[in-house]
Parts: sequence; structure tokens; C-alpha cells
Amino acid sequence: MKTVFLSLAALLLLTAGASAQEVRAGSFPQQSGEEIFKGVCQGCHMPDAKGATGAGAYPALASNPHLQVAGYPVGVVLHGQKAMPWFSDYFSDEQVANVVNYVRTNFGNHYTDKVTPADVKAQR
Repeated sequence: MKTVFLSLAALLLLTAGASAQEVRAGSFPQQSGEEIFKGVCQGCHMPDAKGATGAGAYPALASNPHLQVAGYPVGVVLHGQKAMPWFSDYFSDEQVANVVNYVRTNFGNHYTDKVTPADVKAQR
């Protein structure tokens, strides 16, 4: 499973304009929450964050009440959940905070309490 995830991560990085060196390093070059969402997350959760069904079920992030408690999406991004892979090996604390804050304040979500890199570090 880890090999499949790493292959998927490499493909996403290369299509997002990352160099082969960055792929081998296991880091995503996107920094802002919007860049991370567009370069990584929307592939499964869709550009409108409404999720999808087909080869799998990808939950909607749009208007999602599970995002109300900031620690929940941080934990899911870091450690994965069900079919969603973990990103703790690939995102810095700042990147996790950025993408969680982006999703929690867009797509019909209005959760304005900000996640900090220190919050993310505490969940690692």
C-alpha cells in the first residue's frame, strides 16, 4: 500500500510541476493552502470540494460539519483515515496548517479559528 501511495504522490508532484529531486525527497513544493488543495487534495475531493463516488467514495469537504473541530482535519491529514492516505511524511507542520485553514474557510465552511503549525506539531 505504501508503494502505491508513493507512486501516486510522485505522479501528483510531477503533474504539479515538482522536480524529480523534490519527489525523491518526499516533499510537496506547494506552500499555501490553496496551492496544496489544488495540487494534491482536489484530485480526490474534486475542485469544488463536494467529493465524488466511483472507484471509491471521497467525502465532501464543502459545508462539512466535521471540520468544525480544527483538530479533526489536522489528524486526518497527518494520519489518514480509511482510504485517505497519511501526509505526515510529506507535509511540514506549516503546510498542514495552511491546507486545513484553507479548507475550513472555503467551500461553504466558515470556521475561522486558525490552526497553527504548533497545533499540528502537537498531533504528530
